[in-house]
Amino acid sequence: MRLRYLLLFIYTIISTQAFSQSNNLVYVDKQGVMRWRKDNKEAAFFGVNYTVPFAYGYRSVKALGVNQETAIDQDVYHFSRLGLDAFRVHVWDTEISDSLGNLKENEHLRLFDYLVAKLKEKQIKIFLTPLAFWGNGYPEKDVNTGSFSSKWNKQKVLVTEDAIRAQENYLQQFLKHVNPYTKTTYGQDPDIIGLEINNEPHHSGAKQQASDYISRMVKAVRGSGWTKPVFYNISESPSYAGAVANSNIDGVSFQWYPTGLVANHTVKGNHLPNVDVYRIPFGDTIPAFHNKARMVYEFDAGDVWESYMYPAMARSFRTAGFQWATQFAYDPLATAYGNTEYQTHYLNLAYTPSKAISLLIASKAFHQLPRNKSYGAYPVDTVFDVFRVSHQNHLSEMNAESDYYYSNTTTTQPKNASKLQHIAGVGSSPMVMYQGYGAYFLDKLANGVWRLEVMPDAIPIRDPFERASPSKEVVRIQWATQPMEINLTDLGAEFSIQAINEGNQHNATVSGRQVTIRPGVYLITRKGINPASINISQQQRMFVAPLPKYSESYVAHTPFEQLTTGIPTVLAMRLVGVDSADQVSVEMRHSANQWKAVTPKRENAYDYSVAIPNEMLVPGIINYRVIIRKKDGTITVFPGNHKGDPYAWDAYINDSWETNVVAATAPLELFNAKESRQQILLYNPDWRNNAIAYITADETGEVLLRASMSKPEAGQVMGWQYYIGDRINERISDLSSFDHLIIKARTANETPAKARIALINHRAQAFVTYVTLDQTLKEISIPVNSLKQDAMLLLPRPYPGFLPLWFTSKAEGALNLSELERIEICFGHENNEQGGPSSIEVSSIWLQKKN
Repeated sequence: MRLRYLLLFIYTIISTQAFSQSNNLVYVDKQGVMRWRKDNKEAAFFGVNYTVPFAYGYRSVKALGVNQETAIDQDVYHFSRLGLDAFRVHVWDTEISDSLGNLKENEHLRLFDYLVAKLKEKQIKIFLTPLAFWGNGYPEKDVNTGSFSSKWNKQKVLVTEDAIRAQENYLQQFLKHVNPYTKTTYGQDPDIIGLEINNEPHHSGAKQQASDYISRMVKAVRGSGWTKPVFYNISESPSYAGAVANSNIDGVSFQWYPTGLVANHTVKGNHLPNVDVYRIPFGDTIPAFHNKARMVYEFDAGDVWESYMYPAMARSFRTAGFQWATQFAYDPLATAYGNTEYQTHYLNLAYTPSKAISLLIASKAFHQLPRNKSYGAYPVDTVFDVFRVSHQNHLSEMNAESDYYYSNTTTTQPKNASKLQHIAGVGSSPMVMYQGYGAYFLDKLANGVWRLEVMPDAIPIRDPFERASPSKEVVRIQWATQPMEINLTDLGAEFSIQAINEGNQHNATVSGRQVTIRPGVYLITRKGINPASINISQQQRMFVAPLPKYSESYVAHTPFEQLTTGIPTVLAMRLVGVDSADQVSVEMRHSANQWKAVTPKRENAYDYSVAIPNEMLVPGIINYRVIIRKKDGTITVFPGNHKGDPYAWDAYINDSWETNVVAATAPLELFNAKESRQQILLYNPDWRNNAIAYITADETGEVLLRASMSKPEAGQVMGWQYYIGDRINERISDLSSFDHLIIKARTANETPAKARIALINHRAQAFVTYVTLDQTLKEISIPVNSLKQDAMLLLPRPYPGFLPLWFTSKAEGALNLSELERIEICFGHENNEQGGPSSIEVSSIWLQKKN
């Protein structure tokens, strides 16, 4: 009898495990490769993190009166539209657990379950990260939820016995929880393919203690019946990498923020060197690492507005052997107008169309490129397989037999126009000429039949990476009728077009290959094909796009800092909330008592140009403002968005933009400590012992940037970079005459200190020289032709910190001042060998003609 019960028990266990594993779509083999169970082929997944069920994502959507389920529906459709097949987010355990780790069946958990169900509908696979140890406040204040994450911080939660017991309890309950929408536990759900135990653990103490913690967490996970791969973070606490790799897990997780985080402004310049390689330091030192699958739980090029980074990152991920990568974090459609959730990240199909198409291209690259294959070093690796990235053209591109995608205007001819099946882009190409500012998609349904999806115009009007606010708009959405020319071989020179999405009443006019189009979904049919004969599914009629949130006028403009006397100059301005019936004028005043009102030229729906009168291009200061007179009689003045007649007797506000007009021989300032302080990219490897300060010189009153190291290690470096591309372009006609680089600086050291100065061009070539500083603040003159090509710092500093700090470009070419983008100042190379304190104090750096 006992034997029969024992055999029955064993049979039940085996059957349960077999049933459970039958729901596992992937497994990790003995070599650490994640494979599809159905055919043993290598698997790859690429997508995003997304947070609407939790924390600020939840609160911000709710505050706008938007239903969270509706928000999820809309965003998940866009995930699918971008070809993504992976989702991950660290679950805010603080919102769904108590201090003992008991699971709370609340609104946050319900919305997460709803999100899981919607992702499944779009064939998007899910990686769970049940533990975050985060508060739920950012960017607002945290709220004490009574959970174990509120009771213990990120370090103590890993070493405190009561906290560990709470986590074990929580993991068991979380993984046994039944999703009311799918009717399964997470372990039984085939579209949930794996689990990362916790988000960014900060280990401390003995290595064995960390190993014991990981073993207990894995045991708790497996004890819930979980049979799918289990991963653990190996990069957040790299000194514990051995403890992680040698534990009983199936894979390891990494992150990548190659341009740092939270610069509080857009980071400009060529940052492809920052993503040239993802170098993992554990490969040669930890044998067990080679048997672990690799995932990237979070990545992004923080504070970078341009659209060339994502495919390059995907390429480097594949070279490093990663099989899962999810960007952090996709902005909910409801709040993307202000980029309030994580100001250093900004990604949304409607509001950042070029970056979204770049992500689509990156997804294609991640799935298509073979694992572990190298494509060389920058700039050779800007072209890889059917993909191309270009910093100068602000472009990502995929040019394959059937797929043709571009994130910005391109002149590249498709590989085979007659075989194209899918096109997606922003701007114009040989296939589609478009003046709008939104993304569009063309998908072939049958011979001579295409589906066109056009997003509304997204017009950037403010720096999206500055300090955020729900009351501040950074991108304006406009539903405008725009001309589009479609040059598809399959459609020929004549075709018809009709709107098919719900509520779309636009009757598009067609003339040959040209059509006037508004946002929406359309069916395009070649001449001779009856549109009524085409069966259109509800899915194909799907369209999600935001309506304009604001309609008031706004002027986006960045003034020149300097102009050259007598050189014709045109100011570029972007105006939204202005139509053809409104009157726009630019009032200009020169410091030599000249005044003139100029009517700007309207280049397209939003872009205007203003030619500065020749008589004002003389040495002095030009102040100017834009006056918008609406057809209803209201008047608004920019900068400042001031309402009312600026010529009224009581109009006391006189804000204006300002630029200096200088002689061609005037020095060109590249760096000024006082004016540049908000925009520098700093490298400080030791914040405890190093410092940055802005001081004034006693003898002159000048502001100095003081960088100091009190206890430098041998070879330690400290420094900064500053973007100068705009200043260079402003004086482009004068550059050939400059032959000397001048630095005004000193040191506080008792002995002289060496400073390293580099001029960096758009090909990431750094041309370097050294100067010796003493305690006297003085000008040091350096012949431009004495600079030699050398390495540059990768700034902002890539994270994790084990990634390369220095980069040497393999691009060829001599120093050309017209190509410069950044200037770099650093010290420590020559005077840290003795380990004594060191400092430099820099006032300004400029180019000039030396008589």
